[in-house]
Amino acid sequence: MTHSSVTTELPPSAARTATGHDPTDSELRYLLLAAQREGARQMTGQLRPLNLTPAQAEILLVLAERAPLTLAEVGRLIVCESGSPSRIVDTLTKRSLVDREPGQVDRRVVYLRLTPRGEALLPALRDIDAQTDAMVTGHLTREEQEIMTRGLRQMLDGTPSGAALAARFAHRK
Repeated sequence: MTHSSVTTELPPSAARTATGHDPTDSELRYLLLAAQREGARQMTGQLRPLNLTPAQAEILLVLAERAPLTLAEVGRLIVCESGSPSRIVDTLTKRSLVDREPGQVDRRVVYLRLTPRGEALLPALRDIDAQTDAMVTGHLTREEQEIMTRGLRQMLDGTPSGAALAARFAHRK
């Protein structure tokens, strides 16, 4: 009696059941990571001539939009830093790009704003920001962008990064 060996490929649903993990879940995670890294790589290269990091550039752009802000307010609006951005702001202050001003009513409160030297960087920073945005908008339709934005907002809901994004882009919802 001869046995013939028959191999069959399991459908994806069966693969999920057998292992408890769907390989497309990993692919999505790695696609998000790769997209973030490519954007960061592009932005880092463009910021290098300005001697800025993406985190420093983000803080300068936030201050350009909303200053004067306290350090805590800056921290609630940025995605680049999960804790307090004090170290980054210290560096920007030492480089004369950000000014610290005591509050009028409560001198213990310190407000941050761009210096004229920081403001002079804004055209270049906005151009770099627009080029990085174009990396996304140039490859996705408006509908695809909206679908991804909704999905990523849902994924980040309830996280510190999600809260920062919601505060920063509340006017866009």
